[in-house]
Amino acid sequence: MDFGLFLISFLSALFFAAGIVATQFGLRHLPGLVGASISVPTSAVFFLLLSPVTVGWSDWNPTSAAIFAVSGLVYPAAVTLLNFAANKRLGGDLTAALGNLTPLFAIGLAVMFLGEVPHLGQVAGIAVLFAGLGLITLARVRSHSRAGLWLLLIPVAGAALRGAAQPLVKTGLAGWPDAFAAATIAYFVSASTIWTVRLSMGPRRYAIPRAGLLWFIGIGLANGMALLTLYAALNLGSVTSVAPLVATYPLITYAMNRIVLRQRSVSPLGLAGIGLSVVGVILLLVL
Repeated sequence: MDFGLFLISFLSALFFAAGIVATQFGLRHLPGLVGASISVPTSAVFFLLLSPVTVGWSDWNPTSAAIFAVSGLVYPAAVTLLNFAANKRLGGDLTAALGNLTPLFAIGLAVMFLGEVPHLGQVAGIAVLFAGLGLITLARVRSHSRAGLWLLLIPVAGAALRGAAQPLVKTGLAGWPDAFAAATIAYFVSASTIWTVRLSMGPRRYAIPRAGLLWFIGIGLANGMALLTLYAALNLGSVTSVAPLVATYPLITYAMNRIVLRQRSVSPLGLAGIGLSVVGVILLLVL
């Protein structure tokens, strides 16, 4: 695998993990919808301000622009709300772990609609990586009571939508290969969608504490960079190459939670999953 593609995919995973960990702090100060109405517009404004020098507007492709806009309705708008809800009810570890399902949806749709077929080496690496991530997910699910298992549908839905967005955006990038354009348009639509949802929920106002505002601005920037680097990776490589590597963000979330939140308990099943996941990444790099 090309090292540049690996590095950009890893950066995307790193930013995703940072956003998930930071969300646990942000939700202590503000509810999810209010937080999303800060974080998503933060990224939208950031990309719009940079767009005169980062987006090749002269290469405008209306079909690709429409695809980027549709993807923005799904991700980050809907996925952000689902992830905030899952973080609040299930915590960052389990939310990230169930995000492991994202590449299953992404790769499956890429094979069906884009004709991407991974070679034998990729299949081996993906299989080992998924086995490891599956063990991590199982370890985290076991730590939650059966009474709340229906809540697992929240991050699973987020994983499905995030996975579906990847082949969709890949199609748009074929006509307009500009990751900044994709991120800018997607975030503009997402910010508009989330504010429409918030305003439709009624006139209720929240006193926004400084800490909550700063946390969600930081979350917005982290999630924005995660999306940008994901789209940059998709612009360079196939969905079947990028999705498994970006899906390693639960491993980084694990590490961050133990450093930042002092969460030290890791079950033997979780340790086995981490080991297998690392082996899977190595296989993807060398095969």
